[in-house]
Amino acid sequence: MRKLRVAVIGVGFWGRNHVRVYHELERAELVAVCDIDARKAEEVAARYGIEAYSDSRELLRREDVEAVSICTWSTVLAQEALKALEAGKHVLVEKPMASSTREAARLVELAEKEGLTLAVGFIERFNPGVQYVRELVREGKLGQIVVLSARRLSRWPQRPWDVGVVKDLAIHDIDLMRFILGEEPRYVYAMAGKLMRPDVEDYATILLSFPGDAVGLVEANWLTPYKVRTLRITGSEATVDLDYLTQQVTIRSEEGAFTPSRRWQEPLKLELAHFVDCVLNGREPLASGREGLRSLAICELALRSAREGRPIRVGELP
Repeated sequence: MRKLRVAVIGVGFWGRNHVRVYHELERAELVAVCDIDARKAEEVAARYGIEAYSDSRELLRREDVEAVSICTWSTVLAQEALKALEAGKHVLVEKPMASSTREAARLVELAEKEGLTLAVGFIERFNPGVQYVRELVREGKLGQIVVLSARRLSRWPQRPWDVGVVKDLAIHDIDLMRFILGEEPRYVYAMAGKLMRPDVEDYATILLSFPGDAVGLVEANWLTPYKVRTLRITGSEATVDLDYLTQQVTIRSEEGAFTPSRRWQEPLKLELAHFVDCVLNGREPLASGREGLRSLAICELALRSAREGRPIRVGELP
C-alpha cells in the first residue's frame, strides 16, 4: 500500500495535533516537522523519531516530502503555503489560509497551474454532526430553511493572535452555512467591536442573506468565559440543534424531539485522511483552496460592513 510522505510546518498546539494524526494514519508516513522555535521542533521530532527543522526552506528541499500541513500564525500561512507550492508540494493550509483574498487567490492560482492539491483546514466540514445535518437539509427533512444560527464563543485563545475574531472564528460558520445550503450569500451585514484590545475585533455578529430567503446569523467572540460551539437550523417542518463539540444532533418537529445515537469521531483525523486520499488519488478536496478563498472573501466583506455600518452586496465570488 502506497503511503503519502508528509511533513508539518508549525508545531504549536494545533500543529502538534496534525503531527499526532499523521503518525496514526495508515496511508501517511510522517517524515519531518518544522518550527521557527527549534526547541519545539526538536521536541516533537524526538517523540516521533523524525527529522526537525527550523527553516521551512530546508525542509521543502527534501524530495521525499510530498505534502505538508501549514499550521503557523495566520499572518504567515500564505507565505509558507506559497513556498511549499513553489517547491512542488501538495498543501493543506489551516484557515483562514491567508491574511487577505489577494494572497489567497495567488495560492489558488499557483496550485491550479501546477496541478497540486490545495486544501484549507475547515475542520468542521468533517464533523460527523455537520455531515448528518447537511444531509437532513439536502433531503428536505426540515422543510424550507428559514434561519441558520451559529454561536462560536470562548475566552481569548491561549496562543498568539494576529487576526480578529471574524477571520479566526466566524469564518468556520460562514463556510459551514455555504456548505450546508450549497449556496452563496447575496448580502452580508455585520457589527463588530474591540472590547479588550485596540488592534483586532474580539466580538462580531454577522447576518448573511441567502437565496430563497434563508438567513444566516453568526455570533462569535473571545469574551465568553466558557466554550460554546453550536448551530441551530430552523425549517418550516422541523428544527435541528447541533453541538459541534459533542457532535450531538437533536431534531424537533410536531412529532416531538429525537436525538439519534451516533458514534463520535475525531474531525481532524477524518480531515487529514481525506487530504491524504485526495493527493494519492487526484481528487478535489471537500474544502478546496477556492472554497477557502470564497469564505475569506465573505469575511472581508463582513469586516467592511462593520466599518461602514451598512449591508454589503456579495456579488460574484472569486
